[in-house]
Amino acid sequence: MSSRSSPGPDVDVISVREIESGYVSGSGSESSLPDIYFTKPHLAFLNRQLQFLEPQEILRWCITSLPGLYQTTAFGLTGLVTLDMLSKMKIPRPQLVDLVFLDTLHHFPETLALIDRIRSHYPLVSLHIYKPDGVDTADEFARQHGEKLWETNDELYDWVAKVEPAQRAYRELQVAAVLTGRRRSQGGKRGDLDVIEVDEAGLIKVNPLANWSFSQVQDYIKQNNVPYNELLDRGYKSIGDWHSTQPTKAGEDERAGRWKGQPKTECGIHNPRSKFAQYLQEQEAKKQEEALHRALDGLEVSS
Repeated sequence: MSSRSSPGPDVDVISVREIESGYVSGSGSESSLPDIYFTKPHLAFLNRQLQFLEPQEILRWCITSLPGLYQTTAFGLTGLVTLDMLSKMKIPRPQLVDLVFLDTLHHFPETLALIDRIRSHYPLVSLHIYKPDGVDTADEFARQHGEKLWETNDELYDWVAKVEPAQRAYRELQVAAVLTGRRRSQGGKRGDLDVIEVDEAGLIKVNPLANWSFSQVQDYIKQNNVPYNELLDRGYKSIGDWHSTQPTKAGEDERAGRWKGQPKTECGIHNPRSKFAQYLQEQEAKKQEEALHRALDGLEVSS
């Protein structure tokens, strides 16, 4: 599934490309088939239906309905539950859901150690790791972008460490839909989360455990002996980069330890396009316009 184009404001379609007229069948050539798309009423209908299903049922629907499906994860509890549920579904190999992990180079050592345990526990799962462009270590990152970029320019940090690697992963892997670990009980902007969303770039995001509470997730992990991050036993409920994650206190929201003392609640991957991303887009458009003007000037001179 692909939904990368942006229809005009008067078109009531979430993600659509030009689709040919006439009839086509699944046995025809791939190039002759129209891309799957959602209208707003269709998306609303799906959410009304999916919200009453168990996560396993939602995952089955995703596997049979969404080509180009991947799971994005930082190996938090919800993502681990999703991974374990998928592993128990006896999915044929061509339909296995690969994992995408964004290594910001600033994860806790405990998070990186968990990756090896996950690979051992789920040997059939393919894991794609994406790092900030052009660097492989935290020292290289600091030399290229400056010390403590998350303090000096947090939007730029989010772009370089998370958003750009995510976009590169989606492009290279031809990702059309992703499974996320977001839940309503995590609070903040996630409080009114739908099961299925389409972001402004046309990427389909499915939140199979949107209805679950933290205790439900935790109980599943324990009952099914799912490997998990050791930091959870030290009071961390939501785990991101070491520099922006703290343990939560009794009575605090699940994600209260993320960016503590700041108004920020999301890293940029699940936010609307950031100001920095808008700036980059504007700069690219400006370059293209200048190149066009130079080409036109060249034509006038030669004529």
